[in-house]
Amino acid sequence: MNPSSIPQLSAALPGILRRPAAPAPGIVHLGLGNFHRAHQAVYTDAAVTAAGGDWGIIGVSNRSSAVPDAMHAQDMLYTVVEISPEGSRFSVPRVHTDAFTAANNPNRVLQVIGDAATRIVSLTVTENGYHYTPATGSLNLQDPAIRHDLENAATPRTPIGQIVRGLQHRARTHAQPVTILSCDNLADNGHHTERLIREFASQLSPAEGTETLAFIDTCTSFPSSMVDRIVPATTEHYRNLVAAQTGYTDSIPVPAEPFTMWIVEDNFIAGRPAWEAGGAVFSSDVAGYEQLKVRLLNGTHSLIAYLGALSGAVTIPDSVAHTHIELAARSVLRNEYLPSVSVPAGVDVDAYEEQLFSRWRNTALGHRTSQVGSDGSVKLRQRIPLPALQMLETGHMPHLLALTTAAYLTCIAPLSGFDPGPQAAAMEDPARALLSTLAAQSHSGQDLAERVLAEHHLLGEELAGQAGFIKRTGELIDTLHAHGPIAAIADAGTPAHPYAATRSTP
Repeated sequence: MNPSSIPQLSAALPGILRRPAAPAPGIVHLGLGNFHRAHQAVYTDAAVTAAGGDWGIIGVSNRSSAVPDAMHAQDMLYTVVEISPEGSRFSVPRVHTDAFTAANNPNRVLQVIGDAATRIVSLTVTENGYHYTPATGSLNLQDPAIRHDLENAATPRTPIGQIVRGLQHRARTHAQPVTILSCDNLADNGHHTERLIREFASQLSPAEGTETLAFIDTCTSFPSSMVDRIVPATTEHYRNLVAAQTGYTDSIPVPAEPFTMWIVEDNFIAGRPAWEAGGAVFSSDVAGYEQLKVRLLNGTHSLIAYLGALSGAVTIPDSVAHTHIELAARSVLRNEYLPSVSVPAGVDVDAYEEQLFSRWRNTALGHRTSQVGSDGSVKLRQRIPLPALQMLETGHMPHLLALTTAAYLTCIAPLSGFDPGPQAAAMEDPARALLSTLAAQSHSGQDLAERVLAEHHLLGEELAGQAGFIKRTGELIDTLHAHGPIAAIADAGTPAHPYAATRSTP
């Protein structure tokens, strides 16, 4: 097939759309990345198809104009490619009404958030996008971007600043209610987002702050949610796959695993789409599902990514194919994360574990260890401290949580003379510069762990006072540097079978 003869994806192509037009806008989404386009947008497309409603999405990219430009060139369309070893499935959601880049038009962000037609503002901006201090969970008032947003009302740069300034616009014009819906991997993400927004508003002048906080009190809601779907980066492979299988070209297809889950607290002050039509579950126990996902899935995923990267594994399937890494992953999931989780009623933990490993073995998806391992300075603060502290309080050392921390530091901030490999080098992390400086000043793993955990509180203030955990992390850093991942897994005491340790289910 000659690529030049293949038409570009557009609304004019026959047979690809279920609806003749996108719905009128009712949602503003901050974070126009692959995850949103394969998750919330897909659920919204199903909701509108089933029940109608003015729930079109205005997508806002923070800095890059690549996706907004491509969406405009393709009539706001793109392809979701569900990837599995059995084959691929293609769908084209038609729910976005517009897309633009916040950095190029910051005032427009305030306008769309402030528009009376907007009833939901949702976010997928990663944990790092909330600009909070991991050690305390509070808004980082020393962050230059937050300082800018406090001092420049018309041109906010951060999602928190953009939302508060948009809420001010609503309060001063029509005062219509709006829901703020976080879809990021933050513990209790609804309340966490509300806290950060209130902390920002409280820093405004007394008159501004009083007005804004009063509007938040009466005209906003902050439901919590738990999202789950593996969505890798778009590559040329997926563009070629779409062209070969569908007969059109798409510059921004989104690969995703077949599995998808969305657990949402039903607390929408201005209404919501019928997301249950797409399979969303509305529950009062979002926290239980969130613990299940953030610890068992995300926490274990991190260990697989860091050990895999240090073993030369390019993808998560490559990593979990290492027997020692799989055993370590199963052990940390079952013996160190699970005891801290309040498992929701009706969830079969054994089946959930097997489902996770089946997803991680999806070789057709090829989720990169460098992608999963990025932003660990923010992610691990959500995953490790509470289960680690619970074990320490009972007199047990969480060896594999210490190994996760050690492997992360070895990837991002190796001691002088050690090369963690290209996958580790490709990981992005806002703390890399600081951690690299601390590593350069350190003469051993113990020294590095002390500087990072005790002095700089990477994993929070409580773990900063746990000398035994810090010492164990340092020992495992030294083992990783001197002998490699397999030796470190053995040093961490991984049982020959993942259920060798005592199983503890809440």
